[in-house]
Amino acid sequence: MIQLREWQSAALIKALDWFSNTEGDNHFLINAAPGAGKTLASCAIAQELINRGEIERVVVIAPRKEVINQWAADFKQVTGRSILKVTGADEDAADMEMDLCATWSAIQGLQDVFQLICQAYKTLVICDEHHHAAVEAAWGASADSSFAAARFSIVLSGTPVRSDGEEAVWLAYDNQGVIDHPEAGTYTLTYGDAVDLGYCRPVTFHRHDGRFTVDLDDGERVHVSGDQKAAIPDSLKRVPSLQKALDFYRLACQPQFEPDEQTPLETGYQATMLQWGIDKLEELRLRMPEAGGLVIAQSIDMAKYMVDLLERLDGEKPMLVHSQMANPEQKIAAFRGNDKRWLVSVNMVSEGVDIKRLRVLIYLPYAQTELAFRQAIGRVVRTNGYDDDTRAYVVMPMLDTFDIYARRVEDEMPASQRTDSPAPTSKRCPVCAHECERGAKVCPSCEYEFPAGTPRFKSCDHCGGLNPMSAKNCNHCGQAFSAAEFSLTLREALRQGAIVRGMDLEEAEVQDAEAIAATVRSRILSTGDEKLVKIVQTLPEESWMRLKSILDA
Repeated sequence: MIQLREWQSAALIKALDWFSNTEGDNHFLINAAPGAGKTLASCAIAQELINRGEIERVVVIAPRKEVINQWAADFKQVTGRSILKVTGADEDAADMEMDLCATWSAIQGLQDVFQLICQAYKTLVICDEHHHAAVEAAWGASADSSFAAARFSIVLSGTPVRSDGEEAVWLAYDNQGVIDHPEAGTYTLTYGDAVDLGYCRPVTFHRHDGRFTVDLDDGERVHVSGDQKAAIPDSLKRVPSLQKALDFYRLACQPQFEPDEQTPLETGYQATMLQWGIDKLEELRLRMPEAGGLVIAQSIDMAKYMVDLLERLDGEKPMLVHSQMANPEQKIAAFRGNDKRWLVSVNMVSEGVDIKRLRVLIYLPYAQTELAFRQAIGRVVRTNGYDDDTRAYVVMPMLDTFDIYARRVEDEMPASQRTDSPAPTSKRCPVCAHECERGAKVCPSCEYEFPAGTPRFKSCDHCGGLNPMSAKNCNHCGQAFSAAEFSLTLREALRQGAIVRGMDLEEAEVQDAEAIAATVRSRILSTGDEKLVKIVQTLPEESWMRLKSILDA
């Protein structure tokens, strides 16, 4: 039996009491912060129910294939039982004689199998990231039908309220849309609690400012910043897409290139975001030598752009993962086990994915929901297991929406953890963990040679002193650095990808599109129809669900 954290043991006791003494409601809710250890807690509950003879089968439903792989490993570690991984709607892949772990998207095609398992065996169903199971959503309806006969259910969520306001199955809600499950059937551990107890790392948010100047075709200029909307000239207000395009967040998500329109601009807005993250990661690796950073991009094209830009700025080519590449799950697993600095992802490293060494997040997503925001933060706040004295850092555009979400997270943290940590004065050897002087070139204990960094600097306009790129004030004279200014032509501002691709998509649309992507792509490619194939290659898969709804209408 693994050593449980105090909260996991308390959740175990409370769940067993709920299942033993409550008639009618067999659903137990664990609402715990991402990274606190919900998976191991629920596996421990399953093990105890198996030992007591209360259940015979366990079915786990999780968001995506990578999370299923993690569940299988943790379930085996805790219970000693192998769990069959099912990632598609193939009945032959679902063995009723084994415990099963399936994706939410597979439920619709396997309802009959799940119904038979729940009817034939005393079954525990564990629903990970339960916000996927909205009552009105197809997955919610399928889950409700599939597991109606289950003996017990454990509902897991770190973000239990869907951003679209839909109610998830099996749980009651009050008039404000807040979950109103009985207190006796609920165990709650907030992010603030998890930080206070040392289960999660505290987080610092860097609101990345910048001012854009867009040169219009008639010679006029429009200025846009996080706190200043674009003032469109009257003569151009008849162009409906212009106000939408000249939006700070859209411009912040707009790739900037050298005049050749191919080479990423090393002085553009994204470059300054990345440089801040690079400097912070370099500092963090003094204390956690294997610390890594994650970039969440809006599209595959943007992800590739960020990979090229990061390589230019940092000197090491990041690892890229997205759903249209071969074996993305294996690439994520490889990054988890190595010491590469950066991972760039499109909707692959979000909810449930556990990479404990991640500490810096560059956040430029499609979905601007609080649910997606908190799930993303959950990737970088996990404690690494040893004496971890690091913080997590989120680099995000200065946007009111993100600022509101960030302030809510900050307010949850203990007051003592809300201020940033001072720069480390020593560094830890990655070989023998010896504490070395910060400027040491060789570890005095094991003679490990520390790699030489190549820091980038910016000069102070006031005194001329050189400072790290991430500095907010000059280290020499204290002068505050003003927000960087970035110039764009109207053509660059209207570049495809800044106006309509993705930013109008709701989170649910993106997730549903991701669920059908592999099937749609496979079927279209198998037709051999060149025009259809071209559509698959050019239309972002995040938009496929919207296309489906248009065709259905």
